[in-house]
Amino acid sequence: MKNFWLVKQEPSSYSWSDFVAEGQTSWTGVRNYSARNNLRRMQNGDEVLFYHSGDDKAVVGIAKVIRTAYRDSTAKEGDWSTVDLAPVKPLHRPVTLREIKSHPPLKGIALVKQSRLSVMPLAESELREIVKMASPR
Repeated sequence: MKNFWLVKQEPSSYSWSDFVAEGQTSWTGVRNYSARNNLRRMQNGDEVLFYHSGDDKAVVGIAKVIRTAYRDSTAKEGDWSTVDLAPVKPLHRPVTLREIKSHPPLKGIALVKQSRLSVMPLAESELREIVKMASPR
């Protein structure tokens, strides 16, 4: 069964355009147990929203999981995991955190309730609603 996710990244460290230029990436550096466990639940083909944190605070693109969890080689100690992601397409326009917070169908989304988490699950309806919000009006 397909799952749906949102990953957050500071664009000054690794932006959507960096991701597209590389064509795929290993989602390394996650050092939160809940986020790590979410990485470990990801399956090939799962859909992933790419969110710019920091000043931007907006969902900017759609990616997919292309390799399930494996050991994060950037971890010097501990049991940390990474997955490989590939970009699918940019959103027609970014969907801001402010828009998400003010949109009633998304009031329970993890992005609002667990704002510090860097890898979080989404319901399919939440992902589809955000993609719909990005569509031309």
